Amino acid sequence: MNDPRALARSAGIAVLPLALMIAGVKLAPGWRVPVGIYLDGAIQGLLLGLIALGFVIVYRANRIVNFAAADIGAAPASLAFLLWASLGWNIYLSLVLGFAAALILGVLVEFLFLRIFFKAPRLILTVVTIGVTDLLIALGLFLPRWLGQPSDSTYPPFFHSTFSVSGAVFDGSDVAVIIVVPLVLIGLAAFFRLSATGIALQASAENADRASLLGIPVRRLQSVVWGLAAGLAFVAMFLRIGVVGLGIGRALDPSLLLMALGAAVIGRMERMPTAVLAAVGLSIVEKAAIFHYPSISFGTAIPAAIVLIALLLQRTQTIDRLSSAATSTWQATREIKAIPAELRNVPAIRATRAGLAALVVAGLAILPFVVSAVHVKLIGTIGIFAIIGLSLVVLTGWAGQVSLGQMAFVGVSGAIAGTLAARYHWDIAFILLAAGAVGAFTTVLVGLPTLRARGLAFAVATLAFSLLTSSYLLNVGYSPLKSWVPDGSVRVPRTHVLGFIAVNGERGFYVLVVVLFALSLWMVRGLRSSRIGRVLIGVRDNERAAQAYAVGSRGALVMAFAVSGFLSGIAGALLVLQQHALDADNFDPIAGLRVFAMVVVGGLGSIGGAVIGAIFVKGIEYFLVQPEWAFLSTGAGLLLVLMILPGGLGAALGDGRDGALRWYARRKNIRVPSLLADTRLDAAAAAAAPEGADLYGAMSEGATQVENLIEVRE
Repeated sequence: MNDPRALARSAGIAVLPLALMIAGVKLAPGWRVPVGIYLDGAIQGLLLGLIALGFVIVYRANRIVNFAAADIGAAPASLAFLLWASLGWNIYLSLVLGFAAALILGVLVEFLFLRIFFKAPRLILTVVTIGVTDLLIALGLFLPRWLGQPSDSTYPPFFHSTFSVSGAVFDGSDVAVIIVVPLVLIGLAAFFRLSATGIALQASAENADRASLLGIPVRRLQSVVWGLAAGLAFVAMFLRIGVVGLGIGRALDPSLLLMALGAAVIGRMERMPTAVLAAVGLSIVEKAAIFHYPSISFGTAIPAAIVLIALLLQRTQTIDRLSSAATSTWQATREIKAIPAELRNVPAIRATRAGLAALVVAGLAILPFVVSAVHVKLIGTIGIFAIIGLSLVVLTGWAGQVSLGQMAFVGVSGAIAGTLAARYHWDIAFILLAAGAVGAFTTVLVGLPTLRARGLAFAVATLAFSLLTSSYLLNVGYSPLKSWVPDGSVRVPRTHVLGFIAVNGERGFYVLVVVLFALSLWMVRGLRSSRIGRVLIGVRDNERAAQAYAVGSRGALVMAFAVSGFLSGIAGALLVLQQHALDADNFDPIAGLRVFAMVVVGGLGSIGGAVIGAIFVKGIEYFLVQPEWAFLSTGAGLLLVLMILPGGLGAALGDGRDGALRWYARRKNIRVPSLLADTRLDAAAAAAAPEGADLYGAMSEGATQVENLIEVRE
């Protein structure tokens, strides 16, 4: 029998976030929010709560943050709506087919993508969901093309009733939400408490290994988990069409994803009632903010700030789970190693390196004179995003801090740079230094409170900061930095560099981008070869082992924040100067996710991979102008790279180079053990101990880690 005190305590914890948010709305100075706004927020909060439940269910089962939680239901909901609105099918038949399509889609996503990475690091699985999100967005954008454009953006209400509360009018679609969502929640609770499958899911979520030993089919249950998440998302997104309409031809509002994720975080990624009630509270706060400040952008900023604060205030269980989820996260992060010492000074190798370097320099010098100005600008854009990629290589690839909102740091720095150029006409050299300083300060400011957290806590914090930045800090009408945010009507000029170097034309600006990219490359390589770089790698791979050797991580992580932010600031200044304007849409959470995917495609631990990823993603955006094709190619490219080349395109390039070096060493009979090309290995001795090969490899790997840690300590 359950303890009444424990039940009361659990109920109090579940209701507390909602009560605090309602109290905050009531006590906010100058806010006079009618009761109808509370009801409107509660209705949409119930829909948000279903998506938050999808986050919680998938996280408890897989220990990953599912960024496809909303889109996995949005595409089938669009299908159901278009079957009725475009093809004239019966609305109830369309609803049933859409729900069935959602269940099938959830199972297919798990079977085709997640099952392949079942034993992969949790970060890889999280990145897979980002790729799946791009595919689902593309699918949602393609559906109106295939089925036809509808004449209306909503369907007729299922219940023919209308009522008003404090001037706010509610129709049958709102009534449907009030009736259907509680029934779904009751059914979900009964499923987990009473059904054998639900009990098995809870057991596998608590301890998958123990559940597997007891005969529970853990892997097959994952299909049930993803089917449940997709079904909940479908119900939420289909009912949402009746309440707010369907946005044809565009992706989902990123605030929807973040608020649902924030509600799940407030529920510590496992407390379902808390997550649902927190979603209701966040939605009420959003509606109240929009009512008081008639700006949707500002209304989404306040819930984003609440999510950020709630994440930073959580101290125990969420952080512990995120830390455990990050275990072995970085096994797939690979760097392109230096040429082995045995081959480094060989004349042929040196000549090849010099020839390739000269070829690259000559190509960069000739390129702006043989292509049009439009293509010169494209190449400059690739260079700017390559600098952003370098900042992510430092912060995520080496320091292990997953940043999904890196474009927010770029945007804040770009705003300062644009103001310094447009209003104060600073020299570009000083603008770049100021923007870099602002980027470093902002990144350290956001990163410092999260140092006690590991894994994906910093990722969620940067995602919330990204929404806060794009919707509020860069909003000229409401931003506290409005005197430092250039108005969209103001053209940002390109002043001189050092007082006499003009960069007005695209070719001159291209040269500036190339020079700054080269300096950024030199800075990053210097950091990697320093003691701080070795500390970052050691802490990233095994923080406890590093602590055992008295290696402190705080100072190195702060340095990584600063260097990454400085590079992001430089890139932000270049981006605003290149475009002659500041567009807040370039720095929203979706842009941050795409930049992160760009670096994963290139290779998180690879400096060269940042360039390759920028070429891949920005080239796709240039040649595939339609957004659906861009999302499709980016998502498919990301998933293919993770399946075929887990280390990214940069690591594949390094493997190709090592293969050429191995061939040359074998041909010249040069003994290079690091390339595994030691042809003098005694084959008989190797064959004599096949059973110990794995143990020997593990001992060798452990010895290498110990040597690295000793080197870091020294």
